[in-house]
Amino acid sequence: MPVNLSVKNVPDHLVEELRSRAKRNHRSLQGELMSILEEAATPRKLSLDELRQRVKHLGIQTGDESTAWIRELRDGR
Repeated sequence: MPVNLSVKNVPDHLVEELRSRAKRNHRSLQGELMSILEEAATPRKLSLDELRQRVKHLGIQTGDESTAWIRELRDGR
């Protein structure tokens, strides 16, 4: 069953931005807000390139440690 939500004390400049965005997307303000909520709540699958960029941006290092762990797990069987 659908639930009604309410957002209080939204700054005027944000409301105007949302109205402008809704108009650009040919939606009502309600429709635009629903679209934003659906996008935010729906997990998105990353492409391999997007994942690689995120890992690089976060500075995550992979290499010898992960290889050693995999070998250790495999050899322990």
